[in-house]
Amino acid sequence: MPRRDWPRTTPRSKDVVAAVPRSGTPERSSAPASAASSGSAQAGSGPGGSAQDTLGGDARSTGPAAIRRRVLASAAIVLAVALLFVAYLQVSRTYPENSDESNTLLMAWDMLHGNVLLHGWYLSDVSFYTTELPQYVMLERFIGLHTDTAHVAAAMTYTLVVVFAALLARGSTSGREAWPRMLLTTGIMFAPQLGVAVFVLLLSVGHIGTAVPLMLTWLLLDRFGAADGAKLRWWVPVIVGLLLTWVLIADPLALVVGIVPLIAVCAVRVARGITAARRRARQGGQGGQGGQGGGWLLDSVAAQRYEVSLAVAAILAEGLASLVNRLLRAGGGFLLHPVGYQLAPLGTWPKHAWVTGEGLLALFGAKPQGPATELVFALVHLAGVALVVWAICRVARHFVSWPDLISQILLVAMVLNVVLYVPSTLADATDLNAREFAVVLPFGAVLAARTLAEGLRAREPRPRKRLAPVLLAVLAGYAASLGYAAAQPSAPAANTQLGTFLAAHHLTSGIGGYWESSVVTVGSDGAVTIRAVGPARLQPDLWESKSSWYDPGSNRATFLVTDSASGFFNHWQPNPAALAAFGRPARTYHVGAYTIFVWDKNLLVQVGRP
Repeated sequence: MPRRDWPRTTPRSKDVVAAVPRSGTPERSSAPASAASSGSAQAGSGPGGSAQDTLGGDARSTGPAAIRRRVLASAAIVLAVALLFVAYLQVSRTYPENSDESNTLLMAWDMLHGNVLLHGWYLSDVSFYTTELPQYVMLERFIGLHTDTAHVAAAMTYTLVVVFAALLARGSTSGREAWPRMLLTTGIMFAPQLGVAVFVLLLSVGHIGTAVPLMLTWLLLDRFGAADGAKLRWWVPVIVGLLLTWVLIADPLALVVGIVPLIAVCAVRVARGITAARRRARQGGQGGQGGQGGGWLLDSVAAQRYEVSLAVAAILAEGLASLVNRLLRAGGGFLLHPVGYQLAPLGTWPKHAWVTGEGLLALFGAKPQGPATELVFALVHLAGVALVVWAICRVARHFVSWPDLISQILLVAMVLNVVLYVPSTLADATDLNAREFAVVLPFGAVLAARTLAEGLRAREPRPRKRLAPVLLAVLAGYAASLGYAAAQPSAPAANTQLGTFLAAHHLTSGIGGYWESSVVTVGSDGAVTIRAVGPARLQPDLWESKSSWYDPGSNRATFLVTDSASGFFNHWQPNPAALAAFGRPARTYHVGAYTIFVWDKNLLVQVGRP
């Protein structure tokens, strides 16, 4: 599209219907308002169109055949979602569960049995108190406390992410205009890559779940937000503020990928409106109210009251979330670690950028790895990466004048998330830490659909016919990669061998490293209990643990487990001096990479309480 066709200031309300849709990209047409008005009679006037448009466009849409079609379409969608859940459950099982998920299961189990505020718990720097934890409580109520419960929860979460992303991509469109958007978004997301992507998207209790309430918030804005010239619904900013409060209580990252982007975009749009109003005032030659002193400024801000109200709601949400967290602590609830964000030395940033790039490729299923089959699937997934990059560049180039509020928010959220991550010490880890910016996948997929779907659909018939087989082939490759991943064998929970050995030798309670602890506790169905201690002084590890676990009056620990295997989730060796302080063990066992020291006394007496 020629550069001159892009709107550079806030258009007048009488022109907005013809020139700028509520979502998507600016139209090529610049039809006069009268033509737009006549067209709106056919397309519908509200965010979702008229009832006639929604039901199919004519009287026959209410007939038995139309109803039958809608029922069949709804059944097909439900079946597709169910099949996706089943596939994601199997893919999740290809990655072994670890103590992170096990501790979340134990927290939820405690909540289910009355400890709603998680009294005595020391959580990580993210509580998930209003998001994943209620989900885990619900699942444990029906299927119990098992390692597989974590896989069910992860599959459910990612299925919801895909569904909400498709709905957000649909926007205010319907019918033939909606399906390309929804298919494009779903296509980019629906086939997670084996390995890192499975850990980040389909197992780890990380930030991918945060995308669900955030996309629900953006969906509310998209469906019920005020368009230019439309009446402001007072309850929209209120609900938006409450939704942002809800997610921020659970995950501080919502400040970076939700609250700040909304405030920033609203500020840009208000500034754009003020600039346009000032230009009109100058052109009016001090005529009318707009040219009298600063009256035009007040009028302009009043015209942008929707954006102002959203920004205020976002600011208040941060304050309200802080208040709720303080009340939880004052009521004897859980304690949180501070967010471990620190800037790394400047010389490490290039390495961090490389690791971040690997993580982004893994999120989109395009990281080159594994045998030839997986490598081919990774190359196919580069198509999704290219579409998202294309959409990012397109929106960024015309960001100030871009008409779609949701696309602006998504872009700012993705950029801010990655830009803050790269120079931090969080990026010192492997690409497994891509969970810190996992929302880039659904946000990017939605941005691509809202930005590019209409352009791909509007091409000339002949080029479009040539493009269709290519898109179908790519989609088939994505589907094949999902089937390939789901066909892989399930992996047992981490340290299963250790739990089996301890149970067989009647060693029921002990201490060990973080990764060797709770996963054995949950994996053995409570037959063996291991509590985490730090390697330096063998004192309680207060990362996702409960203080009562270390009470020597009500608990007993007679063994200590070490692990000599390499890898992030394995190696754990205590300080020799701290180990020697326990005295000479009565027995020592060696099984695989594990060494088990056994004493005829309660080690918790020396470990001490938190």
